[in-house]
Amino acid sequence: MDEARHEAIRCRLAAAAGSLPAEVDGIVVEIGMATCGRAAGAAAVSEAFEKALDGRAGRVVSVGCLGHCYAEPMAVVHSPDWPPILYGYLTPGKAKALVSRLVDDGDPALEWALGAMEPNDLIPAAADMPRFAGETRKLLRRCGLVDPEDIDSSLAAGAYEGLARALAMEPEEIIDALRRSDLRGLGGGGFPTWRKWEACRSTPATTRYVICNADEGDPGAFMDRTIIESDPHCVLEGMVIAGNAVGSHEGYIYVRREYPLAVERLEKAISQASSRGLLGDDILGSGFGFSIRIAQGAGAFVCGESTALMYSIEGKRGMPRVRPPRSAEAGLHGKPTLLNNVKTYSSTALILAESPEAFASVGTERSKGTAVFALAGKVLNTGLVEVAMGTTLREIIFDIGGGVPHARKGSTVEGETTSFPKAFKAVQIGGPSGGCLPESELDTPIDFDALATAGAMMGSGGMVILDEDNCAVETARFFLEFTQKESCGKCTFCRIGTKHMLDILERITQGHGRPEDLDRLEELGQDIRMGSLCNLGKTAPNPVLTTLRFFRDEYEAHINEKRCPANECKELSTYVIDLEKCRRSCDACVGSCPVEAIYTRKDRLKVVDQSKCVKCHSCWDACPPEYDAVFKISPLPAAEDA
Repeated sequence: MDEARHEAIRCRLAAAAGSLPAEVDGIVVEIGMATCGRAAGAAAVSEAFEKALDGRAGRVVSVGCLGHCYAEPMAVVHSPDWPPILYGYLTPGKAKALVSRLVDDGDPALEWALGAMEPNDLIPAAADMPRFAGETRKLLRRCGLVDPEDIDSSLAAGAYEGLARALAMEPEEIIDALRRSDLRGLGGGGFPTWRKWEACRSTPATTRYVICNADEGDPGAFMDRTIIESDPHCVLEGMVIAGNAVGSHEGYIYVRREYPLAVERLEKAISQASSRGLLGDDILGSGFGFSIRIAQGAGAFVCGESTALMYSIEGKRGMPRVRPPRSAEAGLHGKPTLLNNVKTYSSTALILAESPEAFASVGTERSKGTAVFALAGKVLNTGLVEVAMGTTLREIIFDIGGGVPHARKGSTVEGETTSFPKAFKAVQIGGPSGGCLPESELDTPIDFDALATAGAMMGSGGMVILDEDNCAVETARFFLEFTQKESCGKCTFCRIGTKHMLDILERITQGHGRPEDLDRLEELGQDIRMGSLCNLGKTAPNPVLTTLRFFRDEYEAHINEKRCPANECKELSTYVIDLEKCRRSCDACVGSCPVEAIYTRKDRLKVVDQSKCVKCHSCWDACPPEYDAVFKISPLPAAEDA
């Protein structure tokens, strides 16, 4: 690297930065305004803060998401007499009271605080909490800490430092830095990033393209959306570095239209970066030019596959094509094309800003760096989790995620409720095409190879937690239904094979399964894996094959006993009222039933008319926990007992 050139470019980067708002004597409230925060009510909380600060010294700043969705709405409050304090579970009323207590009484309302954002002698630091302490924040380094709609906020936090270094390097040096870092693609495939970049650069062409795949379609996954909404400049920076390395001057970000806030913030980020000379012609006086466009997809899951995505950008139907040639040789418009995921480009900027060796010092021998997962489902601390490669599933789910939430049921003391633990059952990792792993596999480390050995995959980073109330067969049916509907239909094995598998699973969950169905599911699954063109088809059977491997007894119970052990399958379960627990004075279940299937006997106790019940769960929800009189049973009772 040319150090003199690097210093000159860094000076131009510093000159491109504007000034942040002047420090104020009062309160500065940084409130998370990504999609998750807004869905939890952050807009109303932000408005309450602004009204409370009206006439007082202070201001409200919108930032991205810290990843702790379980505690949204969240805000970091800076005040003159206290360290920055993180507050969670905020409401408009709490916001108003917090400002009043801080300004008028000097009271930081620590009962609402999650912790301080920096070490101090007054308040425990949030970083010491298990949910924070277990993380290794690299890709999420600026998420929730900068204003994603203000480029100066990102520049002050180190954005585009990696680009400044890359512009002073030869393209071969950039690719070699990726080789030394041992970065593997974080979109799910795990292919060595430097090899893909080298292949694109070495293919003779006058025009090359760089594409960011932000088409995040997995149920329960929101990693890429959060990064874009919270730190869009890390993606832009990584793409410009990639363009410089492979000899491309034009890039596309392919993002689904269902992410309106992400699209809006990308558009603002591109506009601001262009106005500061970080995009466009002659970036930072280097002589290199690069532009970025946004291509919005219609939500087809198959367009997450690279060749289908490129067809979509071209205005064609999104369907995978036969390879070779690879996209690096002939991709968008038949030109060499480099395609990586949001997290991969973010990692690239980090590697260049720090060093390949620093990046490679984190992780395992064959999987370097960190992984970001979206914790969802039956877990206490939902949200984004970034951990070093090699962290076990058990550490993520229980130490960081807090484990499975307890259930509230009736107590032996009338009028009281008791919390009972729920048993962990499985984790579906890698999205709908991933694997369903039981408790016995929780010590599997997070890396590409170990997860593949266990029957799962890294995927894009979705992690859905299941508890004892989830049926393994229904879980497999749910995910296969998604992939079957999303099949583009090009391959016979995927189009027809997944439909046959889905038909069998639906039969089993309805109590009409046959013993030979299990062997047929396994045979079909292997055929689909071998005969499908793209990874959507090749991995579609994974939830079925892994549940057959680890929960075969549940399949057999459905088939042989017509029983759902988890009481989840509607056709094999029913709702019953325990007459010894039912209270004559309570009519909660009667009023909740939408089909009037619950009637009151002469003695004022309640009974479910099974011929009318649609199994909507309303009576279960309505029954007061101190009574806990409604329960589910499987198999169905005999007709004379119903």
